[in-house]
Amino acid sequence: MKILVLSGPNLNLLGTREPHIYGTTTLADIERDVAAVGAELGVTVACKQSNHEGVLIDLIQAAHGDADGIIINAGAYSHTSLAIRDALAAVAIPYAEVHLSNIFAREPERRHTTLAAGARAVLCGFGAQGYTLALRGLVAALRA
Repeated sequence: MKILVLSGPNLNLLGTREPHIYGTTTLADIERDVAAVGAELGVTVACKQSNHEGVLIDLIQAAHGDADGIIINAGAYSHTSLAIRDALAAVAIPYAEVHLSNIFAREPERRHTTLAAGARAVLCGFGAQGYTLALRGLVAALRA
């Protein structure tokens, strides 16, 4: 089983970007933890990050026929990108949406996600652990 983990814009700045909201864990730390949980679960994990919407769409499309599941934190694109939503729908790969902060307790413009309706699950507010929780849950769902 292969899981693609996608992180969107500004997540490369984790650890230093607004640590009072996003914590001090870096994206490299998250990717290391996700890889370790993947190994524990016996699945292959590929982690990618981009600040560019088109690159994220290309990665989603390239996952068709290659990945069994996707974990995506599309960052601010979660609230605006019909194109990412459409790419996820087009490849029909089960996915879980992750947000480090509780988007529903933040500014009004962050309280809606265009990706949630098609997601197997949405995890928000668990910080960096949201990624590993999503991985465990998605793998369990795919194996069921």
